[in-house]
Amino acid sequence: MKFADFYAGQIIQAGPVAVSEAEVIGFASAYDPQWFHTDADAAQHGRFGGLIASGWHTCGLAMRLVADAALHGSESFASPGLAYVKWPHPVRPGDHLSLTATVLESRRSSGKSHLGILRWRWQLFNNKGTEVLDLEATSLFDLSTSTSIPP
Repeated sequence: MKFADFYAGQIIQAGPVAVSEAEVIGFASAYDPQWFHTDADAAQHGRFGGLIASGWHTCGLAMRLVADAALHGSESFASPGLAYVKWPHPVRPGDHLSLTATVLESRRSSGKSHLGILRWRWQLFNNKGTEVLDLEATSLFDLSTSTSIPP
């Protein structure tokens, strides 16, 4: 999508994406090696009653869905950060996650007319309809005519 295609109140949906045990363990082993993400046997006896995905893995899955559904071929080039990120419920192996992205604001910068600013809320839900991720992101778009956007 191009920046001009976004508008406040717009809802973008994507997914589902399946979460496998091998992916949960692989991501956590590399980036978040806590036992409840990496050791299925120990996790069975833990607080969550089984293996759960890292919250950062969950964010990565959301990013992939957003990139495929909305940012591919756009003028997006960076993000100054998130207003918040919440993981209200764990993601488990076998879950199928779907994204709902709601555009909160789409505007041009008042000081830099070539800069588009998009504030949006990303929510991931598992196949039972339970929310597993809630975040508010800001994305920046380069609207200058000299920008070359890869396909």
